[in-house]
Amino acid sequence: MSIESLDLNLLRVLDTVLKEQSVARAAKRLHVTPSAISNALARLRSALGDPLVTRRGRGIVPTPRALELGSRLSAALAELEAAVAPGAFDAERCTRTFTLAMADGLQMAWLPRIAARLRERMPRAALRVVGIDTMLALGNLTSSEVDLHVGVRASGPGVRAEPLCLEPTVLVMRRKHSKGGGKLSRERLEGLAHVAVEVAPGRGLRDPVSAAYARAGVERRVALTVSSFSVAAAVAATTDLAATIPRSLYAAHGPRFRLLLATGQVPRHDVSLSLCWHERTHRDPALVELRALVAAAIRAV
Repeated sequence: MSIESLDLNLLRVLDTVLKEQSVARAAKRLHVTPSAISNALARLRSALGDPLVTRRGRGIVPTPRALELGSRLSAALAELEAAVAPGAFDAERCTRTFTLAMADGLQMAWLPRIAARLRERMPRAALRVVGIDTMLALGNLTSSEVDLHVGVRASGPGVRAEPLCLEPTVLVMRRKHSKGGGKLSRERLEGLAHVAVEVAPGRGLRDPVSAAYARAGVERRVALTVSSFSVAAAVAATTDLAATIPRSLYAAHGPRFRLLLATGQVPRHDVSLSLCWHERTHRDPALVELRALVAAAIRAV
């Protein structure tokens, strides 16, 4: 017979009857009447085509078919109870693979700290990191493919968010830039050529820095557009193009790229960053732990 046509509660009744070896004791344990137990057994007999138990005095004797079912039922029900029972999360034993989405510039700045905390707290767990464009292609946080997103607050049905920090952007240039570095006048700033970043081209996440320049009344000439902050930093390090990148990326890798921080009349553009996840994982103990350690790693920076 197909399990789809069977009331699974009847199997729980049989398991209890076999363990108690008594209809009356099974009824007491399940908080029902003995007649309810008898009715359930009658339905199960009809479904399985076997008597299952016969009476002997005040007790019962299981049939071979019932004994065969009993050993399997006990193990299966124990597994189900363990799966649904609330319990303490054992971080050291967690072997899950989590997926975190964040822009590459933030990855370069923060991932070392996040990875270190993950290894310390959940040493057997693994972390898969994807870019924002990949997250959007997978269906944003509404898909089960991505567990957590760090960046500009995500939106959509069931999306939750926790504010993390305000991330300023900074203008960087190579140390031997032809126009010099340091404090820029408006005239020198407007004379620069820029490399701009579109995190997810074609998906509405265009470079917002040009808008900040426009609000400040400063002309910004974009000579190159890339999809990665790290690529923008690399281009700025080897050409006369200036790049606007997250301050955390500059702090972590500016010296390695031999970049100078440009100051003066540079329009300020701050990005409010959040930790975002979906309602479906809100109470998942492993994801609660992951959110806490990611937030702590970023706020420590």
